[in-house]
Amino acid sequence: MTTVRHDRVATGRLHEARGNPRLGLLLAMCTVVLWGFLSIALKLLLEGMDAFTITWYRLTISAVVLGLYQAQRGRWPAIGRLDRSGWSLLAVALFGLLGNYILFLVSLNYVGPATAQLVIQLAPILFLLGGLLIFKEAFSRMQWVGLAVLVAGLLLFFNQRLPALLSLSGTEAVGVGLVVVAGIVWAAYALAQKQLLMRLSSVNILLLIYIASVVLLLPLARPASILTLSPLHLALLVFCTFNTLGAYGCFAEALVHWEASRVSAVIAVTPLVTIVAILGFVAIWPGTEMAAGLDGIGIVGGLVVVVGSVMTALGTRRGAEKRDRYISPSSSRL
Repeated sequence: MTTVRHDRVATGRLHEARGNPRLGLLLAMCTVVLWGFLSIALKLLLEGMDAFTITWYRLTISAVVLGLYQAQRGRWPAIGRLDRSGWSLLAVALFGLLGNYILFLVSLNYVGPATAQLVIQLAPILFLLGGLLIFKEAFSRMQWVGLAVLVAGLLLFFNQRLPALLSLSGTEAVGVGLVVVAGIVWAAYALAQKQLLMRLSSVNILLLIYIASVVLLLPLARPASILTLSPLHLALLVFCTFNTLGAYGCFAEALVHWEASRVSAVIAVTPLVTIVAILGFVAIWPGTEMAAGLDGIGIVGGLVVVVGSVMTALGTRRGAEKRDRYISPSSSRL
């Protein structure tokens, strides 16, 4: 993982992504793959452990690993140098990410992974809009077309589920509502994370969030329940934990190198990874409740999503290609 060498303090300025755009794309794609498998693993893990305890273990182990990593490098967060704005940003990032973890996980008690991944796409779309409205990122004509293609592709991809979602009732309505809120608070976290890069490295931002989350969740967690897990559920817990480290590490570093709007466009491909993973899971274990068939329209929609994501993420403004190779304008007022 590429890291920023030193924490830095800056006030009254907006963050600019200065790095390697190709690396930003690669990191965003790694995030997509990891998140695409995560909802399936979490759905299965909920059979043996409650949402608060799962989240506590994921964040505790992540905090320990990142803490040891930073200690070995001698790069602990310089929290004593944060001003009031910095602490406010950190609080938004903390409760945004923690809220997303818990709400999304609880929602899987009411809806399947495919439905959850459809609704959670509200998060990268809000993040993308934040890149445009709050971060003051400019879109080319190709990128606007790509965004429209992306949204149209998502509607086609999930055409079989949209009628059911529009006529929600009972427990499914609760699940979808939880995912919507999870998407909103995640977007708040992502915007705060982006601006915090003016003050702290991406690794130290996550380390502080993880440590604080572990303390806040401890009264609600039941750590001893790990002793009752089956070997399968224990393996899933380990996978989810290291998925947390890898996915959010890649996401945070992608924001260092690339514009928020472009990163969010790539993240929009995540439902495709989830559906493909579900189809593979069903092929191995037929009859699973996570089965999610696709019709011809859905398959076309999946291809359209990929095309729209590529157009949105890689489209450049005329005359700005050379500058974007070194500086991707990305900033926040948070």
